[in-house]
Amino acid sequence: MHFNTIVQAAELIRSKQISPSDLTQMQLERIQQWDPHLKSYATLMAEQAVETARQAEIDIVAGDYRGPLHGVPVAVKDLCYTRGVRTMGGAQVNTDHIPAYDATVVRKLTAAGAVLLGKLNLTEGAMGGYNPAFPIPINPWHPQRWTGSSSSGSGVAIASGLCFGALGSDTGGSIRFPAAACGVVGLKPTWGLVSRYGVLALAESMDHVGPMTRSVADAGLMLQVIAGPDANDPTTLSDPVPEMLASLDQVPSAIRIGFDQHYATSDIDPELAAAVSSSVDVLVELGAEVVEIKLPDIDPFVLAWPTLCTAEAVSAHQATYPSQREVYGPWFRGWLDKGAGVSGADYARANTLRATCNGHFQRAMSGIDLLVCPSMSAPPHSVTPAGLYGPMSDRPAQFQRFTVPFNYNGMPTLSLPCGFTSDHLPLSLQLVGKHLSEPLLCRVGHAYQQATNWHQHHPNLNRILSDNSPSTQPSVGPLKG
Repeated sequence: MHFNTIVQAAELIRSKQISPSDLTQMQLERIQQWDPHLKSYATLMAEQAVETARQAEIDIVAGDYRGPLHGVPVAVKDLCYTRGVRTMGGAQVNTDHIPAYDATVVRKLTAAGAVLLGKLNLTEGAMGGYNPAFPIPINPWHPQRWTGSSSSGSGVAIASGLCFGALGSDTGGSIRFPAAACGVVGLKPTWGLVSRYGVLALAESMDHVGPMTRSVADAGLMLQVIAGPDANDPTTLSDPVPEMLASLDQVPSAIRIGFDQHYATSDIDPELAAAVSSSVDVLVELGAEVVEIKLPDIDPFVLAWPTLCTAEAVSAHQATYPSQREVYGPWFRGWLDKGAGVSGADYARANTLRATCNGHFQRAMSGIDLLVCPSMSAPPHSVTPAGLYGPMSDRPAQFQRFTVPFNYNGMPTLSLPCGFTSDHLPLSLQLVGKHLSEPLLCRVGHAYQQATNWHQHHPNLNRILSDNSPSTQPSVGPLKG
C-alpha cells in the first residue's frame, strides 16, 4: 500500500476500498517507524492530517468528491508557508518563523482535498549544504550516498513510502537531483506556471516549484492542481493551464526527440551513459524519431550560475543577512558571503552568459519536440555529514550541465528512473520540453514507464537499520507543528 501511486490510492478511496482516515493513519505509523532513521520530515503535522482526513471522509461519503487528490496524504518541502506551522527552509535563523497564511501551492493542494502530512527537510536555504542544527535525510538506497539538493527530504519520503506525493523546488537542479538520487519522478515546470507566493526564495529568477512522485501520471496530476495564474505572484503566466493528462495514454509516435551524443553521454558515468542510450532505444520502439542535434560546450555557461544565484540569494535573505550572519551554517553562510562580493558588472556578465546559453538551447529545440539527456552526470556519490554540513564547496560545471540551462531558460523538464548501477543505485533520464509542453513530457514519460518497470523498484529499508549510524547526525526528529 505504501508504495502505491497517487492514482492507485485515489481509486481505492473513490471506490471506498479504503478511507482517507485509514490511509492517513497508515502513513503516520510508517513515518513514526522509519523516519527516525531516514530523517525526511522537518515537521510532522499529525493532528492536522488526522482532522483533514476525517473531513475528507465525511465529504466523500456525502458525494462531494473533489478529484484524485481528495483524501490522499502528501507532504511539502519546508520552503512552503503553512499557516500556523513553522516554515524553516532548513535554516536555524527561521526556527521561530510561523507564517500567517498558506503558500498558494499549499492552498491549492488543500483545496483539492489533499491531506498534508507535514513539512520535509532540505538543505539550508535550498542550496548545497545543511545547517548543523538539522539532520541530513538518508538515501534509502544506500545510507552513505547523496540524496540530492535541496529537496532531499521530498526525494527520501517518496522513495521510502512516507507520502504519496510531495512538492520540491528547483533553482539549479533541486527537484531533479533528489529525484535521480532517490529513484523517483521529478517534474520541474515551465517557469511561471506555478506560483512562488509564500515559498521561501533562493534566486527568484530561477526558482521553480514542482511535484515529486512515484509515477509520471502522479506528477502530471499534482502539477494540474498547483499550476495557474496567481494575483499574489505577478510572475505567474496568464496562459491557460494545459491539460496535463488528457492525452496521457496516446502512444508518442511521430515525436521528434533531440539527442546530442556528446552532451548526453561524454564524460559521464559509463553505466549512466549506457542507461540513457538504452532509454532512447525504448522511445524509438514506441514510435519516436530521434534527431541528432549539436550543442556547444555548455560548461562555460554553467559557470555563470553561482554568480547569479549567490547575488540573488543575498537579496532573498536581506532581512537576516548580514545582521544574523553567524546564525547561518558554514555552508550557506559561505554562499551568502560569496554573493555579497558580486558586483553589478559581475552580475551583468553572468546574465549575458545566461542569455547566450538560452539562445543556444532555443535554436537546438526549434526542430524537435523534446530533448533527451541524463538528470545528472553520475549516480549518487558518497557523502559524509562533515562534507554536507560545510564549509561551502564549489561544484564543477560538469555537475550541473544537465540542470542549470533549464533554470536559465525556464523550460520544463521531467526526470524519471531509467535503470540501476551494478551496485543497485538508481539512474535517471531527463526529458526537456519547450515552454508549456508539460502534457507532452507526461505523455512520453508515461509511455516510457508503461514499457519499463524501473519506477516500480523500491529500496530495502532494512538496510538503513544495519548501515546507518545515528551518531553522525543531530538527533532531532520530526517536530510536531
